[in-house]
Amino acid sequence: MLKDQIRRVAVIGAGIAGAACAQALAQAGHQVQVFDKARGAGGRLATRRMAWRGEGGQPCETRLDHGTPGLAAHAEPFAAFVDQGLQAGWLAEWRPVLAEAGQAAGDDAVFHVPVPDNPELCRRLLAGVAATWSCAVDELQWRSPGWQLAAAGERLGEPFDAVVLALPPAQAAPLLGPHRSDWARHAALAPMQPCWTLMGVAAEHGAPAWTLARPAAGPLAWVMRNDARPGRQRVPGQAHWVAHARAGWSRQHLEQPPDSVLQQLQVAVDELLGRPVDWLHCTVHRWRYALPQPRLTAAGDAFWWDGAQGLGVCGDFLGGAGVEGAWMSAQSLAAAVRGWAHRAAEAA
Repeated sequence: MLKDQIRRVAVIGAGIAGAACAQALAQAGHQVQVFDKARGAGGRLATRRMAWRGEGGQPCETRLDHGTPGLAAHAEPFAAFVDQGLQAGWLAEWRPVLAEAGQAAGDDAVFHVPVPDNPELCRRLLAGVAATWSCAVDELQWRSPGWQLAAAGERLGEPFDAVVLALPPAQAAPLLGPHRSDWARHAALAPMQPCWTLMGVAAEHGAPAWTLARPAAGPLAWVMRNDARPGRQRVPGQAHWVAHARAGWSRQHLEQPPDSVLQQLQVAVDELLGRPVDWLHCTVHRWRYALPQPRLTAAGDAFWWDGAQGLGVCGDFLGGAGVEGAWMSAQSLAAAVRGWAHRAAEAA
C-alpha cells in the first residue's frame, strides 16, 4: 500500500461489527483506533463473570454467556470465516440436546461457539488494533483536517480521516444528527427488540437430559445449560443456566426493577423444569437493543457510507439479524472505505 493511501480511521463500537470492520481496515494498512464504552470487546457477544459466597462463606466464581447464544453460518464468506475459527480453535461446534417440547430447532440445531468465552471472537479480530476502553464517545466534530472525537467534553486524540459507527441505531442516531440527518432519522426509527436475560447457578437436583429448550409459549424464548457448551466450566453438583425472555415480554417489563424481573423469570424456569430450582446465585441483565426487527432500508443497503465526509455506519440493523448479519455489514463497509482511500490516493 502506498503511504498516501493510509488513512486514520476511528471505529466506535467493539462488538462483532466494529471488530470485524476494524480488522479488515487494519489488514489493509490503515491506522485504526477502536473506542468502546465497555471495559473490553464483545458487545452482545457477552460473557458475565459472576461471584458469590457459598456454604460457610466460601468464595465462588463462574462465567455465564448472557449474550448471543452462538453463530450460525449461511453465506459463503461468513462460513469461510467460521471455518477459519474452527480450525484455529477459537470457535467450537456445539450440538445441544434439544428439549422435546417447544419450537422446532431449525438452524439452531448447530451452534458455533467462541472459546473459552463469547468475547474471544472480538478479541481475536482486534488483536494488534489500538483500542480505548471505558470511553463513551458522545460527540463527533468535523474540524479541518478531520474528525475530532469527544467524550464528556474531552477531545480524544488527533483528528481522524474517517469515522465508522458500529453501534445500536438508537445510540448512533445522536452522533449522526449534525452530519447526516437522514441517516439519523432512519437510525432513530430502526426498531430493536429488547431482551431480559437470567443467569444463574443452581444445585443440580435431577436436571433434565436436554441442554437447550425453546418453549412454545410463556415468557421464555431460550433456556440453555451454559456448562454444556464447549470450553465452559463444569462443577459437580451445579447446573449453570441462562434464560432469554421473549422480546414482547421484555418490552412489557422493560422498566420494571431487576429484582421483580428476576423473580418472574425464576418462576418461569421453575415451570419449565417442573420443579422449584434451588438457586445458589442468580441475576438478570437487560439488553435494550438485543435484536433488530426487519430492516427499514432497501435490500442491499447493508451499510451506510458517505465518502464526501468520510463517515460510515455498519451493524446488524443494516446487514441482517445475528452475528453473520453484523459481520457481513462490516465487511461491506470496510470494502467501501478501502475503495474511497484508493481513489483519494489516485487523485492526489
